[in-house]
Amino acid sequence: MYFTSFTDKNLAQNSYLIGCQRTGESIIIDPPREFGHILKAAAAEGLRVTAAADTHIHADYVSGARQLAVEHGVKLYLSDEGDADWKYEYTDGIDVELVKEGDTFSIGNIDFEVWHTPGHTPESISFLLTDRGGGATEPMGILTGDFVFVGDVGRPDLLEEAAGMVGTADSGARDMFRSVQRFKQLPDHLIVWPGHGAGSACGKSLGAVPISTVGYEKNFNWAMQIKDEEAFVEALLKDQPEAPIYFAQMKKLNKLGPAILEKEETNVIFDAASFEQAIGENRLILDTRAAVTAAQGLVKGSINIPFNKSFTNWAGWLAKYEEPLLVIADETTRSDVKQALQSIGLDQIEAFVDPVALEGMELLTYETLSVNEFVEEMKNPDAFVIDVRNDAEWQAGHLAEATHRFLGHLRTLDVSADRKLLIHCQSGARSAIAASILKARGFDTVKHMAGGYNAYVTTGMPVIR
Repeated sequence: MYFTSFTDKNLAQNSYLIGCQRTGESIIIDPPREFGHILKAAAAEGLRVTAAADTHIHADYVSGARQLAVEHGVKLYLSDEGDADWKYEYTDGIDVELVKEGDTFSIGNIDFEVWHTPGHTPESISFLLTDRGGGATEPMGILTGDFVFVGDVGRPDLLEEAAGMVGTADSGARDMFRSVQRFKQLPDHLIVWPGHGAGSACGKSLGAVPISTVGYEKNFNWAMQIKDEEAFVEALLKDQPEAPIYFAQMKKLNKLGPAILEKEETNVIFDAASFEQAIGENRLILDTRAAVTAAQGLVKGSINIPFNKSFTNWAGWLAKYEEPLLVIADETTRSDVKQALQSIGLDQIEAFVDPVALEGMELLTYETLSVNEFVEEMKNPDAFVIDVRNDAEWQAGHLAEATHRFLGHLRTLDVSADRKLLIHCQSGARSAIAASILKARGFDTVKHMAGGYNAYVTTGMPVIR
């Protein structure tokens, strides 16, 4: 058996390539939308990707399953669990086998037994893997998707928080409790291959270690220690991070069927005149340059989300799916930026804009202040201090003068229009994004604090806890 994993670091999402070396067949579990590198790795091992499987209808990224089926003719194994709201709707015309609890399918001499593991979502399934070709008669491990992570379990509140499906958080938590009790009956030696690692919003305390074992999780995963259902439900739903608003769109796309991507180049704009002509109503200008660069010259109406490991998350929070995108990016990052946006279904890139096109344009700026300068500015009666961190960070401690306005909602949240805006976050990265948003909204005086709350507390100045 051949087995390897691939991680999209922007999404902390794991995919697995598993192949039978005797027959040359292989399968991708939870394929990403861009899977060319996985096909290449399979070919290098003399394997053909003949199948793909999703553990559930993903909420945090666009699955590559449909693209694989349409473009490469692979067979799909998809869950047939859950009620009518949790059925895949793009199965016509492609090779699909819908699977349920107790079903088994094989890729060459490797067997996959389907376990229904609801909790994160009603249709969630896991796969027990047995390498029959290697002489095994019992499973080696379990591919858990978003059911069990290293140190955590999948959050059940996404449907309610992101998609407005009232009551699903509590019922999902109770399903998760029952799924966990069943998981604890598995042999300790089984390997656990999770769908996500640290950095994913699909749980609240995911570990950074890529794999685990059933025994280790039974001993050290917090969710495995709670034996009372009511206590489990309370603990699981407590302190979950904000559910990104784009998760509702991902659920819809992955259920109905993501658009098939075409291999075409995106137009690039190199001059100011063409850029100004392209800027139109309802278009979002997304600036992916480093914050320190963008702060010195923002295009009017643009939002600066630097292209780093947090880019995909904040693009999902802040871009709207009905907005055509003009993306400022240099040549070295365009391909990766496009892939990152498409990984969460933001396909509507009208053009890339080379930074050279900004030369000669009227640009906006915002100021970056040291902690001491920020404190002095707060004494101004016209100052309005905004903390853009998440709820948990705010509750753990905040400036007495601050008003909480979470970054993910800042494009639409009410902000005092006649005040001088002073912005901070935990370290200074998110407040720079926030500053660009507020400049795009037309606020004149916008300043943010370098080092953020972390730098502020080191000075010993008072905070509210």
